Amino acid sequence: MNTSPLEDLLPTAAGPEGSEAAGPGDAAAAGPARPLLGRLAELRHAVTALVEHRATGDPTADDPLRGLYVSEESVGHLLRTWPRAEPDAVWEEDVRPEVPAEWPKDADDRLARTAARLRLTELDTAVLLIALAPDLDRSFEPLYGYLNDEVSRRRATVGLALDLCGMPAHLPEARARFHPSAPLRAFGLLSVEEPDRPLLTRSLTVPDRLTSHLLGDDTPDAVLRGRLRPMPGPLPGAEHDEGFVRRLAARIDDGPCTAYLREHREGDALATLASVLYEAGVGALHFAGPPGHVPELLREARLTGRAVVVCGLPEHPGPMVAELAAATDVTVLLADTRPYDPQWSPHDPLVLQAPRRPAGGTASWRTALGPAADGFDLAGTVAPYHLGGERIARAARAATALAAFDGTALTAAHVRLAARQQSASGLERHARRIRPAVDWRDLVLPDGPLVQLRELALRARHRDRVLGDWRLSAGGGRGRGVLGLFAGESGTGKTLSAEVIAADLGVDLYVVQLSSVVDKYVGETEKNLERIFTEADRTDAVLLFDEADAVFGKRSEVKDAHDRYANMESAYLLQRLESFDGIALLTTNLRANIDDAFTRRLDLVVDFPFPDAGQRLALWRHGLSHVPRAGDLDVGALARDFELAGGSIRSAVVTAAYLAAGRDEPVAAGDLWEGARREYRKAGRLVPGETSW
Repeated sequence: MNTSPLEDLLPTAAGPEGSEAAGPGDAAAAGPARPLLGRLAELRHAVTALVEHRATGDPTADDPLRGLYVSEESVGHLLRTWPRAEPDAVWEEDVRPEVPAEWPKDADDRLARTAARLRLTELDTAVLLIALAPDLDRSFEPLYGYLNDEVSRRRATVGLALDLCGMPAHLPEARARFHPSAPLRAFGLLSVEEPDRPLLTRSLTVPDRLTSHLLGDDTPDAVLRGRLRPMPGPLPGAEHDEGFVRRLAARIDDGPCTAYLREHREGDALATLASVLYEAGVGALHFAGPPGHVPELLREARLTGRAVVVCGLPEHPGPMVAELAAATDVTVLLADTRPYDPQWSPHDPLVLQAPRRPAGGTASWRTALGPAADGFDLAGTVAPYHLGGERIARAARAATALAAFDGTALTAAHVRLAARQQSASGLERHARRIRPAVDWRDLVLPDGPLVQLRELALRARHRDRVLGDWRLSAGGGRGRGVLGLFAGESGTGKTLSAEVIAADLGVDLYVVQLSSVVDKYVGETEKNLERIFTEADRTDAVLLFDEADAVFGKRSEVKDAHDRYANMESAYLLQRLESFDGIALLTTNLRANIDDAFTRRLDLVVDFPFPDAGQRLALWRHGLSHVPRAGDLDVGALARDFELAGGSIRSAVVTAAYLAAGRDEPVAAGDLWEGARREYRKAGRLVPGETSW
């Protein structure tokens, strides 16, 4: 039987502390380095034995230039020691390279734990230690140079590793350990350099990250710096689907798996995954980098025994998903708003629907804000927002910082502003963003429309509870959106009402630019609208389609290709509105222009009447509330004589203010009359008191 110099090293852990195997300075080592240095000392003895064996009978052993040239004595020695195998000779060594090494799972023995976790064989583990030795102890370099018969080759080679392990180089099982698909190389733990050289003389190297890890350094690989985000812990009091969390945690407990969670909104799954990993007792690497660093990411996960979490896949996720899903020894958790595509990977993950955040839940907010949340109506403040656990925590920190900056106690306004910052979206590419600076006091409307507008805000605030928790959704894939139509003449307050509703909900208003939507090419308008609806679905905002007749108009009888494509556009909008989850408001000057099929899908239709004399008086007074004016100013006659809508009254006040500012005087009655007359002329109407020629 052939005996390996590492026979005592392979099946057992490091020698006892204080044994002869301990090298210089080893006694001072502590933690993960102690068992590793113990094995290194045993390797030193094995290398010494092999050096002594090689030196026996070697006429060039004492030659200071040995390894730089081949002398006649060297040739003679090689010919005398050349192995001559019998034709029928069979290797009888009990070689079992596929047997995993049974290393004890000592908390400080990282090599043992790595070998056990990755199911490395005894041969793999020994090869890894041999390749690692020069990086831990430079005294191995001259010894390896001697054994390689080349003083400049100071790293282990494939042939030297097999010699130290007592493995014949002609065995396919032994050579296979260095194949690119073999565990050591596939896991990124070993590199076989110099591919142009014969296999046995190729150098073996290990990555610096492996060396650092085995010595107790948990700093991630340098190429991952800036690409790993902190994984949030489970937020106390967070509302989650506990059944889902327990089931997925149990699946992870059973062994490494790959799961794909489709999110309803970006970021929904992160808090749930944090709870799942906490339940399973598994750490995580939250990756947010380019796909090109997946091998280093997987190596880090294998070394540390952590799961890989990727929330938000790249634009073309196929290569990344395929590479991650192929790593069956690592738990990989993916989350994205897109449905899983089987074309992405031949290894299908466990595809799940990420649970939605329960409606009306305030426990996460209250926990994140602490006692400061008792000073205002927390439930009413946060109801419009659909933020995940980590975003809630970030919004709470931002709100607290805003309150500290203002030098006041935490208020609902601070929470709303912080929540809006966490709900930023790509809607600004397609719509004009308005940060509301108005409230209900700015609306001068009859009681009927006001009641409907408040109901619309109420629906937007509680739609998840009514349609979700109380299961009053119509089904059929219909969304939980709130849709309203504002109909009335120009200037009657439709756009202002949309801004007031957005302000009441504490979200931003996005006015869709029709110029960025309507396209002359067939199908492009629908694509533009889909981008807008998709962004609005994932954003806490109010979407306003001003002058909606352009895209929500009546369908017509098909007489030519133009009619056909126009009707297709309307059909798309009808289907998309049914699956919409956000808040969308439409305005029109003529309600009859809107297709009846759209009207049926609306939650509320609010008619804005032209203001009567009493409402016009209130509008004049409201417009002048912040304007310096003469003491004897009376706007009663203006309200009676000029039939103007609210928008025109505001324009008249602005004109009067400019006239007064030019004189550096308060606004006088004459300024207001002049402003009103200009509005009449703009509309082509006869000004009261003027003669028509």
